[in-house]
Amino acid sequence: MATYAIGDIQGCFEPLQRLLKKVRFRPDRDKLWLAGDMVHRGHDSLATLRFLYEHRHQVTAVLGNHDLHLLALAHGAKPLSDKEHDLAAVLHAKDADRLLGWLQGLPLVVHKKGFTMVHAGIPPIWSVTKALKLSHEVHEALADDAMAKAYFYGMYGNEPHCWSDHLIGIERLRSITNYFTRMRFCKADGTLDLVTKRGPDATHGDYKPWFSFPERKTQKDKIIFGHWAALEGRADTENVYALDTGCVWGGYLTAMRLSDEEFFCADCGL
Repeated sequence: MATYAIGDIQGCFEPLQRLLKKVRFRPDRDKLWLAGDMVHRGHDSLATLRFLYEHRHQVTAVLGNHDLHLLALAHGAKPLSDKEHDLAAVLHAKDADRLLGWLQGLPLVVHKKGFTMVHAGIPPIWSVTKALKLSHEVHEALADDAMAKAYFYGMYGNEPHCWSDHLIGIERLRSITNYFTRMRFCKADGTLDLVTKRGPDATHGDYKPWFSFPERKTQKDKIIFGHWAALEGRADTENVYALDTGCVWGGYLTAMRLSDEEFFCADCGL
């Protein structure tokens, strides 16, 4: 039995199938870990979600910002744009409730097999234990119908820029969500820059890639993440595994086998 962690699929269903064929994925024995952003911008988010739902007992996944955006659309918190054809197909599908219900039940962080997986990262001020606790707060909110609707209506926005244990309500949930699903650059105290999206060469002032702080509390933890295509799969930091290699932008879809940390790639072929 093998477990493969895969970066941002973003609706690139055919590359996903090529990658699974390349690693000889066996759904009766093997497991898939998905680092979020399973939908949006690719050609077939609906087929991707249907495949993942069909194999949900073999899938461990975390929510990314694009997954949350799809759920926000489903809750009416944002209007569907004319360019979001792939998401419209999901929302109008006959099995949309089943697929979206599964998606909404996913966490922001998982920890098992000696690895922690999150879509964007864990700020230097949080331990894995703290991250799991905060992830659970959002998970509980999404499990409550009324709270979930309020969450999606209040999810968008860059503030607060820095974490405080004293945050409450939607502001607290938004802050947690931004760290786990949107973060790239931050300061040592956790202050976020949610605007800069380039690679690590875009370090500016006290802002650095979240994983580059030597004093971060997860320094000895193995962390799998996606989200940051500009890294091109290279975090160059021990115990940090960047799996978003920009398939939806013409790059590759990447998987890492957990047992030996070997990488496998399939080109986008779009």
